[in-house]
Parts: sequence; structure tokens; C-alpha cells
Amino acid sequence: MVVIIGLEGSANKIGIGIIEDGKVLSNPRRTYITPPGEGFQPRETAKHHRENVLTVLKEALEEADMTPDKIDAVAYTKGPGMGAPLASVAVVARTIAKLWNKPILGVNHCIGHIEMGRLITGAENPTVLYVSGGNTQIIAYAEKKYRIFGETIDIAIGNCLDRFARVIKLSNDPSPGYNIEQAAKEGNKFLPLPYVVKGMDVSFSGILSYLEDRAEKLIASGEYTKEDLCFSLQETIFAMLIETTERAMAHCGSSEVLIVGGVGCNKRLQEMMEVMCSERGAKLYATDMRFCIDNGAMIAQAGWEMYNAGIRTNWEETAITQRYRTDDVIASWRN
Repeated sequence: MVVIIGLEGSANKIGIGIIEDGKVLSNPRRTYITPPGEGFQPRETAKHHRENVLTVLKEALEEADMTPDKIDAVAYTKGPGMGAPLASVAVVARTIAKLWNKPILGVNHCIGHIEMGRLITGAENPTVLYVSGGNTQIIAYAEKKYRIFGETIDIAIGNCLDRFARVIKLSNDPSPGYNIEQAAKEGNKFLPLPYVVKGMDVSFSGILSYLEDRAEKLIASGEYTKEDLCFSLQETIFAMLIETTERAMAHCGSSEVLIVGGVGCNKRLQEMMEVMCSERGAKLYATDMRFCIDNGAMIAQAGWEMYNAGIRTNWEETAITQRYRTDDVIASWRN
């Protein structure tokens, strides 16, 4: 029996989860929400994490009915992410590892999403679409690493959605992307937008600029509603992702797709991917908001895999890094 506690705080969510041999014992989190039209800044987000981390830690231990002596190791998000929030949580992880005299494991945030997705869905060797506020990657495992077959060449898809939500003043509660998804359900008039796929890579910044320049006039003229623009944006950028994911599947000979990351909760994205998978005779795997949105259990699960593979992070290497590529990690637990 191996028990790992995981701490996540790379963006606007502080989460702590406890995993015992594939079972999620607890997974509480708190989200820093800003007013409509505003994003979250590193300093204020880190302050939010510092103010909430001990409460969330207490909740995680109580919910799991766990005491520190039963925990085998402490895992934390080493990167990628926002510097100040990452550092604020890494300090807590290092502190409790020392206090409890436990080994520490620095986890790649993306690997956490993938391993959580594999655990919850049972996907064996999927082509992974990783879509979140800070990352957009098409990934497949090969020869001890999660290889990136395609990615955004500028901003992440979640960042594109968040910034468009600010343009049209949608609420950030519970998240801008969720509110765009709900608004898009009411939209029915499609606005043709730039469709930017370059080989296996995608680009979102031009689409965002196109809408930023025109949204106010289109809505004011009555030609399009906010809901129409949300609908048009989703349909366009999701189609770009389906195309590149299908190409990666063909290259790898894959019959499974796993969607991970916060944007992966989007039902329309899942619907579109399901159509592509069914046409290829493939299977789609996706999770819900408990596990696709940043959480501590995903860091604990990746830490569990690392721990059982004999991996430990040297104390001198427990700093954080804002840039930490998915394919920098040697996934020695995979075969």
C-alpha cells in the first residue's frame, strides 16, 4: 500500500489530493476568481494560495482520514505554470516533507493530467489532447517519454477563451471557459473565423485578435450576439484540435484518444472528438470537472507512479520552473 499526497498550485487553483494505490481518498481545492473583464495576476494568485493552502491541507487529511505517518511521499507541481503561485505551494510541500520526514517528488503538471486521465478512464495507450489555460499539446507515449506531436505556437486554447470572455465581459465564476460553453449553446449564427493549422501545430492569437477588433461592433450592430460569437469561436478552434489529433492518431496507429486539462471538460469538444473517433473506429476517453480541472490528486497520482518506479527528487532540485516541457520527463513507469 503506497499513499502519496499531492499539492497543485500552478495557476488559479490550489488543490491537495491523496491517492492510495489508484484510489482517490480526497481531493479538495479552492479557486481564485477575479471580477468580469479581469484575469488573474501572479502576485494576487500566490497570495490566494498562501491564504488557503493550510485549510485545504487540513481538509485533504481529514477527508481521507489520513495522518502524516501513513503517507509515503509528498508530491508537488514543479512546473510549468505561473512562477509566484508555483513557488508558494512548493514552499509548503518542502516544509511538510521535512516536518514529516518524507521523500519529495517534483511532478510535471502535464504528466499529472495524463496519469490522472489514464487512472480514471482506464485508457491504456491513448493519443492525448492536453488543453488548458496555459497549454495546448497533442501527445503520445513512445520510448520512455510522452512525445509532443503538435502544439500551439503562441497562446494556449484556454488563454484564448479566457481573454475572449474578458472582451465580452463574461463572468469568471466558475470559469470563463465554462461560461463561454454555456453561451455557445444559445448561439446559432456562425461567423467565419481564421482557421490556423500549420502542419501539426495550431495558432490561436490571430483568431483572438480578429475577434477583439470586431466583437464590439458586431454585437452593437445586432448582426451577431455574444452567444453567436462564443459558438463560432468554439466550433473553429475545436475543429483545429480535432484535425491535428486525428493526424497524430494516424501517425501512431492509435485507437484511443484521451482529453485532459481544464478545457477538456467542454462537452462540445467531447462531442466533436467523439464523432471523429467513431468514424475511425476509435474510443474516446474523457473526465469530468473533478479531475480534468487542476487538482491535487492528479499530482499525487503522477507522484505515485514515480515513487513506485523508484524515482525521488533530490532536495537540491526541488525548486520550481515555469518552463517544463512534457517531453523533458523520462516516464520510466511506462512500458
